[in-house]
Amino acid sequence: MMVSNPWTESLATALAAIRAHKLRAALTMLGVVIGVVSVISVAAVIHGLNQHIANQVQSIGARTIFITRFPAFHFEQWPEEIRLRKHFAYEDTLALREQCNPCSIVTPFRTRALFFGHRNVIRFRNQQVDNPFIRGAEPQMPQAFPIFTVKEGRMFTDYENEHRARVAVLGLAIADSLFGRLDPIGRMVRVNGIEFQVVGVWEQHSGLFGGPGIDQFIIIPYNTFRKLWPDIEEEIIGVAVDDPALLPHAQDEITNILRRRRHVAPNAKNDFEITSPDFITELWQQLTGAIVMLTLVISSIALVVGGIGVMNIMLVSVTERTGEIGLRKAMGARRRDIRRQFLTEAVTLTGLGGLLGILLGAAVAYVIRWLFPNLPTSLSLFWVVTALALAVGVGLFFGIYPAARAATLDPVTCLRYE
Repeated sequence: MMVSNPWTESLATALAAIRAHKLRAALTMLGVVIGVVSVISVAAVIHGLNQHIANQVQSIGARTIFITRFPAFHFEQWPEEIRLRKHFAYEDTLALREQCNPCSIVTPFRTRALFFGHRNVIRFRNQQVDNPFIRGAEPQMPQAFPIFTVKEGRMFTDYENEHRARVAVLGLAIADSLFGRLDPIGRMVRVNGIEFQVVGVWEQHSGLFGGPGIDQFIIIPYNTFRKLWPDIEEEIIGVAVDDPALLPHAQDEITNILRRRRHVAPNAKNDFEITSPDFITELWQQLTGAIVMLTLVISSIALVVGGIGVMNIMLVSVTERTGEIGLRKAMGARRRDIRRQFLTEAVTLTGLGGLLGILLGAAVAYVIRWLFPNLPTSLSLFWVVTALALAVGVGLFFGIYPAARAATLDPVTCLRYE
């Protein structure tokens, strides 16, 4: 006489029931599969992008901050208060070097780019690159920003900067476009019609998500830039410290020094901005947080629909197997045995849907990475486990009512059922 139904036997019975009704089971699992696929694929993209952003921030410099007169990543029109702010001058850099104790490197740079309304062109023989970014910087810039790493040749020297030498370090994409297989070091190029000697080429860096990166930059000496384009006054100051833990102290000292130099009233707001690379990470996390919430809402709808389908099919299954339930009860099966049997079937159904959804989600993430190389994807173990747990939870929640209904059926009534 059967008095219990072990979990292994319940699982085997559940799998047999699914095999007996393959099409019905597949349609029932569809909602769960769709929900899990959306969770896994979006989570893979976001997880990969998070890692990409973290690596980019690290390459920019985890111990570096930027000082600007305008807010970073402000895409709306600046209010008059910001537009009227005074530009930074080289004397501000000198003051920070002398007075900011935690600051190990203080270096300014200016940029000429289409973004600011300036067209640029660089030519070598019959080849040319339109609208590269031209930046005037000091030789210390790569020390403050590790993202600038010389691949071939060298960085220009303090002597070349002091004497306004016309030398340049090119982004790799620019060098490849102009020179092809030729060695660019020592060759003369024309930047906006002015001759420069190429002394170095930067390591490859295509930027965030295929946007402008070091590959599109031409770096020339800071003093050379000021001599050639004195009308460009927008200056950014980069500050690096030896230990990232010193950044808060450095920011406080920088704020005090600049407020004094710029004659900011005691109760007035700063008329400048201090931004760390972590700002990019924080901004990105705010954006992805909203995306994750939206994805979870959409996935929840699909999972609820799938759960309702599971409950409906399990109720149908209870009706179809009423005679079987009566026979088992007559042979000694208790209510908890019947309840466990149907709960196991519901959980097995949604669990298989979850596993299938994970596999399809991983495939979608792989296809996205293949089609869009600049959009990195990476599966997260946390989201894989979460998605599977959600699928199993749906089966458990929506399987309770059919299982309870089956467990409370009267065995005599069940045996009479046709």
